[in-house]
Amino acid sequence: MRNLRRGRAMMRGVRILERLDELYEIGGGEGANRPGGSAEEDRAHELAAGWMEEAGLAVEVDAAGNLIGKTASPDVWAGSHLDSIPNGGKYDGALGVVAGIEAVERVGRGAVVAFRDEERGCTGSEAFVVRGERPPTFLELHIEQGPVLEQAGAPLGIVTGITGMVRAERVFEGVAGHAGTVPMSARHDALVAAVEYVLHVRNRARAIEGAVATVGRLEVEPGVANVIPSRVRLSVDARAPDRPRLDRLVAELGLEPLFELEPVPMAAAPLAALRAEVEARGLPVVELRSGAGHDAAVLANAGVPTAMLFVRSLNGGVSHSPDENSSPEDIALAVEVLAGALARLP
Repeated sequence: MRNLRRGRAMMRGVRILERLDELYEIGGGEGANRPGGSAEEDRAHELAAGWMEEAGLAVEVDAAGNLIGKTASPDVWAGSHLDSIPNGGKYDGALGVVAGIEAVERVGRGAVVAFRDEERGCTGSEAFVVRGERPPTFLELHIEQGPVLEQAGAPLGIVTGITGMVRAERVFEGVAGHAGTVPMSARHDALVAAVEYVLHVRNRARAIEGAVATVGRLEVEPGVANVIPSRVRLSVDARAPDRPRLDRLVAELGLEPLFELEPVPMAAAPLAALRAEVEARGLPVVELRSGAGHDAAVLANAGVPTAMLFVRSLNGGVSHSPDENSSPEDIALAVEVLAGALARLP
């Protein structure tokens, strides 16, 4: 009997990896290429719908395009997202959906959701809660996307809270001119002003404990090698562990938020279920905050009792990259813990 159970577990582990490979191949090119709202994201949802049906789940799609598979007792939910950034990683988002299907099938209760368009601002989960959807409990399994678990030698981590985030844009105006004829003392170079602001972003984030801020996109006009830049638009991504520090960072950077996620703690009951399952397997209990935003934060902020389980990221924790990696052994453990937690929760 023990050999039979081990054989079934191995088959399920192989199935998870095969499904992740199948999703990864959508779109072609290097890395994962399933942008939110694209035909590739549609194809990923079609695949996942088929897997949900194979698991005996009743499949539905809501008004925002979120994919939901339910058992007859949908009292605990799991899931994540299937979209990716261009040239993204194999495990980000996709693992949470594939593992959720597997875990719900194993325990024979609960529901799985694949939210739409997480990468551009959690639009699927935002629409889900705006319409008043409130699952009794939600668990999201996700790769860490950082180096903490790898450095700690721990395969899994329990997320105690999700850092708050603000995304914004700043525009800097200058005066275009010939690169060879306008003296340096007479220039109004928009890019120089923007670069000074980029350094300001770095310095202010460094001054606030636990805060981070990133300028990830610059659009320079007119974008010609021999013309002084007349206009620069840049993006700012600012994050901090709690509301006071996030507010301070936003104020010091002069931001008007275009998108915002509140800092949010995870709920006691699902955290306890995850912790008990990790302890039952003799694994170290490593608790950490998530510096990345997730659909779980949207549900938690809407009042849904929510918790997250991280799987160790390898390669120094790199993510949003084809180099993103987690081991099959860690993934198998994570699915066991997720399934066990779903079974424990009332």
